[in-house]
This record gives sequence, C-alpha cells and structure tokens, in this order.
Amino acid sequence: MADFGIDVDPGEVGLDPQRLGRIDAHFQRYVDDGRLPGFQVMVSRHGRVAHFSSYGLADVEAGRAVEADTIFRIYSMSKPVTSVAAMMLYEQGAFELTDPISRWLPEFASPRVYTGGSATKPTTVPATEPIRIWHLLTHTAGLTYGFHHTHVTDEIYRNAGFEFGNPKRYDLAQCVAAWAELPLAFQPGSEWLYSVATDVLGRLVEVVSGQSLDEFFRRNIFEPLGMTDTGFTVDADRQHRLAALYATGPGLPPLLRYDKLGDVISKQPQWFSGGGGLASTTRDYTRFAWMLLRGGFYDGARLLSPRTIRYMTRNHLPGNQDLQTFGRPINAETRTDGVGFGLGFAVVLDAAANKVIASEGEFNWGGLASTGFWVDPREDLAVVFVTQLMPSSTYTLRPQLRQLVYQSLID
Repeated sequence: MADFGIDVDPGEVGLDPQRLGRIDAHFQRYVDDGRLPGFQVMVSRHGRVAHFSSYGLADVEAGRAVEADTIFRIYSMSKPVTSVAAMMLYEQGAFELTDPISRWLPEFASPRVYTGGSATKPTTVPATEPIRIWHLLTHTAGLTYGFHHTHVTDEIYRNAGFEFGNPKRYDLAQCVAAWAELPLAFQPGSEWLYSVATDVLGRLVEVVSGQSLDEFFRRNIFEPLGMTDTGFTVDADRQHRLAALYATGPGLPPLLRYDKLGDVISKQPQWFSGGGGLASTTRDYTRFAWMLLRGGFYDGARLLSPRTIRYMTRNHLPGNQDLQTFGRPINAETRTDGVGFGLGFAVVLDAAANKVIASEGEFNWGGLASTGFWVDPREDLAVVFVTQLMPSSTYTLRPQLRQLVYQSLID
C-alpha cells in the first residue's frame, strides 16, 4: 500500500470512481457551511488505496489546510490498539481471559456495586464475582465514564475528578487505583457500558509486560507496522502538522476552538490513556486496519494469529445479544440495534436491524472528535475517516459514510 495517495484505479478493486466522488461532495458541504473544520477519508480494498481525499482546514484560525500527513487526535480509536496489545500478551500465555484482574491489580480485590442513594451517599453491595480480563475487553466490568451523565455512578466519577482529562495529574496507576475505589454501575458481566475499562486494560498491559504502555505500543505495534506518526505525544518537530481541536454544543458556536483539551497531546502526558490518548494519521491507522484485515499480519510483521483476530471480532455479549438489549444507553451518533461487541470492537450482527448498509461481521470503532474506522472482511475493505469536532454525537457522520462507501462498491 502506498504511503500517501491513491495507488490503484478504483475500478480495478470493484469501486466506481464517480460514486466514490459522492463521499467528498457530501462531506464538503459540512465544511463549506461551517459545521466541520475539515476532513480526510481513506478507502482501501484488496490491499490497495482506491480513494484518499482531504478537504477544508486543519486549523481554521491559521488558515492551514488538511494535508496528507496531518495528525489527528483519535481518542477512543486508541481502544482497539490497547485491545490488540492485551491479546498479544494473551497469545504468549501471560493470562487467561477468565482471570480476575486483581491478580495483577490488587486494588480491585473487593469491588462494590452501586444499588441506590445519591452520588454523595451511595449504597453498595459486594460484587458477586470478580472483574475478569474479558470484562475489561468487552466493557462489561461495571466501570463507567463521568461524561455519560446518565447514571448516579457517572456523577460519582465526576465528583472524583474524572470527566474529561485528568485534573489531578495522576499517572495511569493512580487513575486505576482511584477508579477501583468507586462503586461499579452493575455486577460484572451483567450489562454493557462504555467505560474506562480499556484504560484499566492498558494498566494491565503495563503490569504484565513490565513496560510502560507507550513503550509497549511503540516496540510491539507502531514500529513493526510502520506507524511512524502514532503516539501519546505530538512532539515539537511535528506540531505544525497537528490539527486543531474544535467543539460545539447547545448555545455554542458551530466550531469553538478547544485548545484547553486539544493542547494536551502536545505535552508529555500525565498518563498513558489506552482508552483515548493517541494521535495518529490516516495513513498510520489504515496500516493498523490492514493488519486486522489480514489476520494480524501486515508489511512483514505478524502481531496476532488469524484465529485470534476472528475470535476478537465476533460478538462476545451473552446469548449473542446486541448493544440495544444488553447495553446501557449512551449519547452516540450510531444505532446499537443489530450491533454486538467483541474484544475491543463493535461488531455488526444484523445490518437490517442496524438500518445502515454493512456486512455482517464488519467491526469498527470511533473517537470523541468524530473520527471513525471500520474493517469489513467479507468485502476486503477498510475505511478510515478523521476530523476534529467533539462530541462525536454532534452529527451522524459515521452512518452517512457507510452508506456512501457501500453504494460505491459495484462488483
């Protein structure tokens, strides 16, 4: 695959170039009317880049355009990377998925579960079973996020200083220890809730491997895959390539520059957030996606076995339930009907129920700043979309991108 740019005529890989043009025409309107600063999208099939486009501005105030090598904060698209890291250790026999995490993180030896009361005076009971490694990988541990604003336990997290960012300047070990003191939203394994579970998983990777998370990623994932611009910090030499971060919401302008959060990636991190701390480029993340699509192997590097990838990307929710029935509601721009969850990825179970064109077995995830990716083994397809607008629930960009990509497949 070429480092930058299109390296195959779309027709050679079953894509109609005129129909691919609809992707750009659609999202350009978001930029032209001021809803997005800019965007970039890469569509790859059969190991070749068939469509790669950039439009708009990486920095609106500076008038700096989105370029092929622009660096974007990918936030929760960090989670699949952390899940791959954990499963690399699993393949080495370092643990079993059913192991209690307290074996390595003793602060979770006696978790308690919220049963009632206010955020300042909650009532709790002991967990009926330990948090296990598979609970972290599937977001069924009972942990939560402070920014959900849907349950008392979310408020408890906010009261402890955990909403966005890390105001207490804790390192990862201290964050995990603090979360272990907070009540779980439910008994482990009984529901699905998007949470800090992947950050806890990142700490598990550190303890089991004896390496910091950034070092493990660099040595075992980024360097082998040639992901030269992916990491927890954008250093001074590359900050001229970093896109600015924007936010919007009720009562706010469509594009409010948010340097307070955006500048975090330009500094030495307080903690290595496996749940949301990485910045990357479209090129780099496509290389990661192709590793997944090729069964754990890309560009001479094997990270995982094909069977492990297939196992990770099947639905692991009990009874093959979808997120709509087994999950707690969260503010998201994508429907959860017909979508399950594997070990680090959402997995399409029933495209008809989801009401968006897709293949059953396609797996995906996205990030807070409206980034997203998916891998479709049936179609031998990988798609990466990046912009920098938070929250990702502002517009239904990801479902729209799906319908535009799949309508361009003509073979």
